[in-house]
Amino acid sequence: MRFELDRAPLSAGEAEGGCWLLTNGLGGFMSASAAFSVTRADQGILVAAASPSRRFTLIHRLGEELVCGGRRTCLSTQSFDDGTSAEDGWKRTVSRVWDGTPQWRCVFEGVTVTRRCGMAYGKNASGVTYDIENASGEPCTLTVTPSAQMAPKGEPPRRPGTVTFENNCLRGGGLTVHIRTNGRCVPTELRWERLRYADDAPDGRSPFGYAAVCCAVSLSVPAGERGTLELAFSDTPDSLTGGEIVAMCRERQKKLLEESGFSTPEAKELARAADAFVVHRASTGGKTVIAGYPFFGDWGRDTMIALPGCTLSTGRFQDAKSILRTFIAYERDGLLPNFFPEGQEEPQYNSADAPLLFINGVWLYYERTGDAGFVREAWPTVKKILTAYERGTRYAIRMDSDGLISAGEGLDQVTWMDVRVGDILPTPRHGKPVEINAYWYSDLRAAARIAAAAGEDGSALDALADRVRDAFNEKFWMEDRGYLRDVLSGTAADTQLRCNQIWAVSMPFTALSPERERRVVETVEKHLYTSRGLRTLSPEDPEFHPVYGGPQLDRDLAYHQGTVWPFPAGAWYLAYLKVHGRTPRAAAAVRRLLAPMADILREGCVGQIPEIYDGLEPGPSRGCFAQAWSVGELLRVYEELEKIEEGAQ
Repeated sequence: MRFELDRAPLSAGEAEGGCWLLTNGLGGFMSASAAFSVTRADQGILVAAASPSRRFTLIHRLGEELVCGGRRTCLSTQSFDDGTSAEDGWKRTVSRVWDGTPQWRCVFEGVTVTRRCGMAYGKNASGVTYDIENASGEPCTLTVTPSAQMAPKGEPPRRPGTVTFENNCLRGGGLTVHIRTNGRCVPTELRWERLRYADDAPDGRSPFGYAAVCCAVSLSVPAGERGTLELAFSDTPDSLTGGEIVAMCRERQKKLLEESGFSTPEAKELARAADAFVVHRASTGGKTVIAGYPFFGDWGRDTMIALPGCTLSTGRFQDAKSILRTFIAYERDGLLPNFFPEGQEEPQYNSADAPLLFINGVWLYYERTGDAGFVREAWPTVKKILTAYERGTRYAIRMDSDGLISAGEGLDQVTWMDVRVGDILPTPRHGKPVEINAYWYSDLRAAARIAAAAGEDGSALDALADRVRDAFNEKFWMEDRGYLRDVLSGTAADTQLRCNQIWAVSMPFTALSPERERRVVETVEKHLYTSRGLRTLSPEDPEFHPVYGGPQLDRDLAYHQGTVWPFPAGAWYLAYLKVHGRTPRAAAAVRRLLAPMADILREGCVGQIPEIYDGLEPGPSRGCFAQAWSVGELLRVYEELEKIEEGAQ
């Protein structure tokens, strides 16, 4: 899809609204506001990845000054926190376009400058080009000043240290940036900028950070002529020019659209968005999934939720297999890593859902590919998980006498509603969570079929699934309320109306009758559905928090207490299609509900789906501006819609 600026912004804040994202397949990225400023500590022109969870902001932003006939103006936009005047290049920006990569056109007294950005795939390298058309009648010079942080991502230096420039290299904090340019690159006196982060301040993060300037790159263009200034920034002495990086990035983004396998424009854009999250992890030698940009690394639970949409729906079967193999290698005690640390530290395994979602991923992969060889490879791990859950494993995860799964004790955080504030669990769900048991039932049915494909007898698994089905209906279903308990714990949390029950309808195998499934879908729609996602708690609940923002304590207390999440909406749309017979009429109804998708893709991070929205009246996006499971789950919906519509033709 092509997104264009509809009208000229009326203020710097309006110009900076939203952002863009380019990635490199390693966990590194390039991101700035729509005005090409940084409004967050976690943005940068080159954020390099040593691994998906170890990233460093090398080049934070670019200052740009155009001189024409002795008259000077800023093309860059940036707010500062030290009393200095803000750069106001947004006033000279006449167009902003996103078509997989960003492009701006700026005009000043007869000089037109077109800025383009790109990121090299598989390398920590970014490129920026400036096409300069000088129709002013006088010579002009564009000067670009890179502002460097040379610090871990999101941790701008609070006490400015030393950054040096020599032989086209910036060095500081033990890090190096190589600059390749066709312009004149010269050292300047070191100065530190104190930048203001307008998008961090409302969330209680530091409202400012530092960046160092100690070099400048310039290109002069005579009157009546054209020229192009190219810059490439890399953590190694790469031979690619800025123009080559931009061109390669644009070609790759175009190819992602062409090979998406979708016909719906919004689905094509989501398939392109999904590519940002599928990255290589050198420590495991395989693929993994970044949970969200700009804050998160690769987490097991998020990976397993995002995998079906981001890889299977987009036809990236080899990536899906690589991801599953990574987790097979790291299975311990029937659990899978929820977080991969660096160095010699052991992964963290505190997730009751990641192993169950892994089994689901194996089943969905086999359904798509018929790859019996991989099923035989995965089957031993599937068996270990099932056995561990039956007999009991860490984090109090075990099957009770009724066949249902209980999980968590003390301060354990084992479901996706896993916030912990000191000794407080804002969303305590120890006991038998509804989605964990919905996964468990579906997995038992799927595993019986996986066993058969692996040449073993799965009848005992089907027999256990029958027991789980009966217990699930008996203990979770509330006939008088028409929906499922959220957890079985003997506390008031049990009957809270939450979105977790929707997976009891959308999983490949479900324990509920068609009538009960229909009532769940209707109840969730009435109380939790919004055009941006599902609320995590009914607004009628006294614990409902309508706004996500402020200091971290306030944010954490709201995170799963009504905040709207797009990713559960994917399950709701699939459940809606299911209970309405997957008919063309049902598909048309879901299409109408998805009508705002073009606006959603334009708001926030262009071309992406965010992590969350406020709970009462979803407005601007919050949290991560690009979230893997949000994109993946909506891709599954579009895939199902296109299947239904193609079948009706």
